Amino acid sequence: MTQLAPDTQEMLKSLRTAVADTLERKRRLGQYAVIWQDGKPVLAGDDALAQEVNVQHEQGEKSH
Repeated sequence: MTQLAPDTQEMLKSLRTAVADTLERKRRLGQYAVIWQDGKPVLAGDDALAQEVNVQHEQGEKSH
């Protein structure tokens, strides 16, 4: 891998910290997050299943 410039490394570290902090806050609040996994968006978190079922149900209603 190519070595990143020190300022670029610092920016990347800041972004990773911000994302980790945000995901942790959402977890503590019981909120789901949409993350990218295996080339697809995925709902992750305690209430993700309920949200996913609701979204699929709504999409089914719109297609009829």
